[in-house]
Order: sequence, then structure tokens, then C-alpha cells
Amino acid sequence: MLKRKKEIIQDLNARLLKASPEEKKGYLAQLMDGYSKLLIDDPVRPFREENLQEIANNVDYGILAALNGTWVSYNANYNKNIDRHSLGSGIHTTIMPSPGTNPGTIPGKFSFDSEEYIEKLTFEIVPGGVRNRGGASELFCGAVKYEQTIKSVNKVEGQQDLQYMGIHEENGMYLWLSDVYNYAATEETIKRDRGIHAFSEEDYQNYGYKGEYRDQPLVEVKDEHGNSSYILLSELKEGQQYYEIIPAQEIKPMDGITGPYFIPDYSISRSGVIPHGSTVTLLGDIAPSGSNYLINGAPQFPYGDATWQPNHLSISPTMGGAGASVTNPINLDQPAPAWVHETLTDQNDPGSNKIYTQRILADDLYPYSVRPDMRLRDTLSGQNVANYVLIQMSSKMKTGAQGGILNVPFVNRFVPTVEVDFRLWIETVIEDGKEILQLQYEQIIFFEFDFGNDGGTTSWPHIQVNTLRKIEDIPADQRKIIEEQFFNAPSAMSMTTPASITDIVNPPSGCPYHKE
Repeated sequence: MLKRKKEIIQDLNARLLKASPEEKKGYLAQLMDGYSKLLIDDPVRPFREENLQEIANNVDYGILAALNGTWVSYNANYNKNIDRHSLGSGIHTTIMPSPGTNPGTIPGKFSFDSEEYIEKLTFEIVPGGVRNRGGASELFCGAVKYEQTIKSVNKVEGQQDLQYMGIHEENGMYLWLSDVYNYAATEETIKRDRGIHAFSEEDYQNYGYKGEYRDQPLVEVKDEHGNSSYILLSELKEGQQYYEIIPAQEIKPMDGITGPYFIPDYSISRSGVIPHGSTVTLLGDIAPSGSNYLINGAPQFPYGDATWQPNHLSISPTMGGAGASVTNPINLDQPAPAWVHETLTDQNDPGSNKIYTQRILADDLYPYSVRPDMRLRDTLSGQNVANYVLIQMSSKMKTGAQGGILNVPFVNRFVPTVEVDFRLWIETVIEDGKEILQLQYEQIIFFEFDFGNDGGTTSWPHIQVNTLRKIEDIPADQRKIIEEQFFNAPSAMSMTTPASITDIVNPPSGCPYHKE
């Protein structure tokens, strides 16, 4: 979890949101100023009711403040090494059970789709802090609503017009969760919330306690003759033996100040609702480079043999890995291996390992069909990126607090969605002397369906990547298409809207090894 020095700039978020482009120079640097890791020995801020409105009005939104606004797909067409024009800036790979299969009885059969897409992603800051009351702990959330609409982009053979089809809708909230306070009991809160019992008949009958409002334990002590009596804990002498403890049901002023104190191991949560029947909660934080949360330069992606990293491939190790591994990789910066375009038999594919994933490497969008985040890498290759912030989130953390996924019965039974891993880069791009914010993301959703031939569970990655900019920062020709598809047409997931391919001026770079 990250903390921020409040004295640096309390109204930073509000000021930057209203700033002119000139005033926003160094925006990410200003936004990330003053953050560091929260540790157990850091000062804890006390909460007081009279400060409630001030706290709520100055809640921290952290890096989420940079998201406010409408973001849309940005197609970059400057990489001279890539000669195939893509139709959309985003790439998704989707693996589903093959028709006729049933869980656990017909293993190894799946359908595969890889498509380009365009997207509109809107974020809206929720004014004022959202208060979570936990007794001695108070947490104030900075909430940001989001809505996402995605349409696939396809060229149908024999038709001039592109086909846009709605394939995904999602809404939810991001929360910045770093404003934690300690709320110790006061005489006022005790009287208001619990009331005071002036005298307890039960205490008198059982323990001989005649006092009023017992807010500390009673302990049993014995005299030299072994006779028992009960006294308040505060009356116990140093070293005196006691034999029973009768807990106090009441609290006293300043209870809760000694802790324990709540220090979550995350600063950001994302809750999303997906119309396939899944609701997800992801937890995560800003990933540092050393001690720096604002990282200079551009995000780094691998090249050559190093591109074969199972955590980012649409082919998981449980799917056989196309016969490759980190020590025996397929270089995704080279054309696909020859066997990908061969007719496979028992002789050239013993064990049917290659045919299992052949279609993924033979897809028109190779190598992006195998490793989609290479599209992010290639988009960055011609850009001047000054700095970036990386957010990493997951529904299933290796350690610590966990998010989760809830699915409707159909999804649970046939395509259980078990994990979501998400990376979001917020980047400062310098173009023509101007700073432009850019978003790039990689989202990997893991399904589990059917079983391997050995009875083991198979993990099926569904991957989405895209590059987005604020709608005012994309070229006019791209803005025209975005407005037609997302502002002047229904966004229903079954909607198809043709548009003339000649409307796309300077379409983005695509796959360098597209097989014509």
C-alpha cells in the first residue's frame, strides 16, 4: 500500500483536472509526487468527526486521477518494419470449448478466435471520499467509475465495407484505497453507540463487583487462606497471581488507539461486471522500479527468443506449449516454424502436440495471435515515451489479500473463469513538443474447461491488449470512425455496423509476418 504526504499538495487532483495543457506539463510526475510505501512504523492519522467533511473533500485518487475522461483506440502507423495495415488497435484471443464437447469426457477440443478491435473506455471520478467504517479503523476510498465498450473490426471477403460488431460491454469501479485513519473511542461515541449501564446486577451477584460501568476486566485473586475475590485489572498489584479473567463488555475512552493498525498490501481495487455472467474483483498496486513509482523511459518488452514467455502467451503450458519452452523457444519475431503450415500426421506430429495449437500460430494475426502484447511493443517502437506508471492487478494474488470471481451457473459449469491478471501502463508520450497521455493494457483471463488426456486440468488464456488515448488526442480520421461507432450507433453486443474501408486514413501497423 502506498502513502502520500498530505502537506505536499492537498488539492493536486482537483487542480490538475482543471489545468490547461500548458499547466499539465510533467503531469504524471506531479501526480506521483510524494508517494512511498506505507510501513508499520509510519505515523497513523487520527480520525475526528469534526474533520469528516474536510477528509471527504480531499480524498486521494492517486494515479487513478489520470484516468478521468474518455479514452478511445489509437492506431499508430509509423513503424516502417510492419507493412500490413491493421483494422483496429486492439487484439483479443479467445479460446472456447469446441461444439459437441462435454466437460471431462472429450478432452483437447477447442475453438480459437483472434480479432482486432476498437474501444471506448470512459472514466468518471466520483466526487468526495467514500467512507468505510471499521470500528477502530477508517478507510476512505477515492472512487472512479468506468464503462467499456469494444467492437471487433473485420474485413469480409468480397465486401468493401468493414464490419464492426459489438463483442464486449463492462462497467464497474476502480478504488484508490490509501487513506486509512485510526478512530479511537471517545466518551461521546461510547454514550451514543452503546449506552452506559450504570450498574450490573449480574456482576454483583457473581463477582461481588459493586462499581458502575465496568470497562475493564475483573480478575480473581486469592488471599493467604485461599479465599477468592474479584478485583478490577487496574487494582492488580505487580506480580500478584490471578486465576480467572472476566472480560469487560464495555469499552472506555481511547480504546482502539493501541492497534492493531490496518495496513493493506494493495492500494487499488477494480470491480467489474461482465454480461457473460461474471463479476470480478481485482487487487493490486503501482509496480515500482527500485524505489521509483514513476519510471523514466518506455515500458520494456522482449524481442527474439525471449518473446516465448508462457505467462503472456495464448498457448499455456497445460496446452502442450506447441512443443516449445523457455529453453527451447519459438522466436516470435521470425516467421512461424514450417510445421505450422504443414498437414500434420502421426509421423510428423507424434502425440498430436503440434496440431493442438497449430491454428494459433497459423492465424492471420501471427505473432500477435500467440503473444498479443507484442502489438503494444510495436506501437511503442516509434514513440518518444518520457515516463510511465505501471499498475499490476490480479484476482488471485500469490500472497496476501485476495480478489475473486463470481460466475453464473452456466459459466461455472462449462467455462469456469478462475483468474484475471491485468497490467495497465499510463504513459507520457512527447509528440511535436506536446505531452500526450496514453494508456496501454494487457488483460489475461484464465478459463478451465475439459481435461487433458492424462486427466489434468487445462488452463485456457483469453487475452486482450490495446492502446488508447483521450478522444481529443487522436487524429481526425480516427475520431470520425470512433464517433460513428460509439456515439452515433447502438453499442449492443449483437450490433454490426458497416463502414467504408476508405474512411480509414493511415490505418495502424499490423502483423509483420501476415501470411497472404
